[in-house]
Amino acid sequence: MAAPLELSCWGGGWGLPSVHSDSLVVLAYAKFSGAPLKVNVIDNTWRGSRGDVPVLTTEDNTISQLAKILNFLRKQKYNADYELSAKQGADTLAYIALLEEKLLPAVLHTFWVESDNYFTVTKPWFASRMPFPLSLILPGRMSKGALNRILLTRGEPPLYHLREVEAQIYRDAKECLNLLSNRLGTSQFFFGDMPSTLDAYVFGFLAPLYKVRFPKVQLQEHLKQLSNLCRFCDDILSSYFRVSLGDG
Repeated sequence: MAAPLELSCWGGGWGLPSVHSDSLVVLAYAKFSGAPLKVNVIDNTWRGSRGDVPVLTTEDNTISQLAKILNFLRKQKYNADYELSAKQGADTLAYIALLEEKLLPAVLHTFWVESDNYFTVTKPWFASRMPFPLSLILPGRMSKGALNRILLTRGEPPLYHLREVEAQIYRDAKECLNLLSNRLGTSQFFFGDMPSTLDAYVFGFLAPLYKVRFPKVQLQEHLKQLSNLCRFCDDILSSYFRVSLGDG
């Protein structure tokens, strides 16, 4: 019998199995590939300290970072892409790079940098799921980490350029959403009838943006105008996460 695969990840809300994009990508990929994960939702008994989530634990390994976790699952023969052609595999890598460069900075900004969203939604939600005194420290550290990742991705010098960076990342993100909407068209998934790694990434990045109720909704409003992307998220939630849909 195979050793159990345990995933520690941030939990759900607003009808999502997780509100955290990287955690959601792994959860979706596991559903698509049939990987039998035992999910441990982080709560106030958590012993982690740096916010390196999600984390996959096996008998012999502890793996953090999204790409490394998915690569490990593939090596264990849990492969959501086995039916893809070589060209579709190359397209997958190109689209994931596009998502990380053009969409992720705006998702991070919406959650962790936009002050109204951070102080009224993101910080209280995450702090309530951490043990004291970590709940006082880690949300701020995660916010700084998100800001550093945004500035690194944009290749901009430090903070005095942040307002220019903000305008650019939202422009880029809207263009990226439009591109994804055009690419998906009327298909159920990005490569036809079966979900793949790309679908897991798009779902993980879009679903929190779509479902979490924020006071500042600039990117969310744009996403909600792209009905096929919203339908894509809703279909994955209802087909693969039925048990979690009541979690609000």
